[in-house]
Amino acid sequence: MLLLTSCKQDKPAATSQSINKKATTITVSETPVFKYDSLYIANSFDYPVGKPSAKGYYNAQKFQENNHLGDDWNAVTGGNSDLGDPIYSIANGYVKSTQDHGGGWGKVVRIIHQMPNGNFMESLYAHCESILVQEGKYVGKGDQIATMGNADAAYLAHLHLEIRDSINRQLGAGYSTDTDGYVDPTAFIS
Repeated sequence: MLLLTSCKQDKPAATSQSINKKATTITVSETPVFKYDSLYIANSFDYPVGKPSAKGYYNAQKFQENNHLGDDWNAVTGGNSDLGDPIYSIANGYVKSTQDHGGGWGKVVRIIHQMPNGNFMESLYAHCESILVQEGKYVGKGDQIATMGNADAAYLAHLHLEIRDSINRQLGAGYSTDTDGYVDPTAFIS
């Protein structure tokens, strides 16, 4: 469980014992996740491939195309030519989760970003071949966090990127007509 506190606090607003276990609040410990330090604030965003501007990559399936909740990034060379290519954190953040979900998701990295206004966003990177970061650690914008995969051969290699303005969402299905809590990744980064 991850406790997201105001960036100006020295102590958490609540402890894991004081939060209703059925609540959707994400908590990890009794220590603040973000500190009031510009090092941890997500002041700007870059693309997760071909950093900083996605050079050599294209958005093969855009947000809401066929009810898609993210963007699918492929190398312009096609096929599995991008298998193992580096994936980078789009901004400074806190690694919330690294897990192999199997099935159509494969390995997934989830990062929480604190915005300058104090709001939080989540970036989700799916179908990874390998994960290079650990849960509970901070990452900087442009740090390599994973390599591009194919969800254990479920697809041709690509990166499924989601950006969420609701950080308490479950993994979900990746497709839905309901976009509440989801943001168009390309529009957001641009």
